[in-house]
Amino acid sequence: MNVPESLQGSTSVVVLVVVAVALAATGIYILFRIRRKPKDKEKRRRLSVNLQGRLGDATITEVQDDIIFYSYSVRGVVYTASQDISQLREQIPTDLEKLIGPVSLKYSPRNPANSIIICEDWSGLRAKPATDPPLTAQA
Repeated sequence: MNVPESLQGSTSVVVLVVVAVALAATGIYILFRIRRKPKDKEKRRRLSVNLQGRLGDATITEVQDDIIFYSYSVRGVVYTASQDISQLREQIPTDLEKLIGPVSLKYSPRNPANSIIICEDWSGLRAKPATDPPLTAQA
C-alpha cells in the first residue's frame, strides 16, 4: 500500500507528539508524587542541620504551646529564633517551664540563622536536677 508523501512526514510528527505527551504526563505525575509536605520539609531541615551543623550555646527564653523561643550568638551576631517541637513531643519533658535556660544548639555553618535545639537524632536540652542535692553534715 502506498502512503501519499504528504502523510509520510506527518506520521512521524504524530508519533513524536504522542511520545512528548506521554513524557509530560509522566513528569507531572512524578512531580506531584514527590512533592513533600511542609512537615516533611521541616524534618529534612532538622536532620540536615544535625548532620552538618556546628555546636553552640543558646538560651531558651520562652516556651509557648509547641514552640521553643531561643537566642544565641555566632561570630558576634546575636540571633533570636524559634523551633516547632510538635513532631518531637515524645522527646520533650512534660513540664515545659523547666526548659527555660541554657541549652546546646546546632546551626548551619553556611547560614547561622538556620538552627535547631532538638531533632529526631539529637537533643541540646540539658537535664535539670529535680531538686537540690542533699546536704551532708560536716564533722
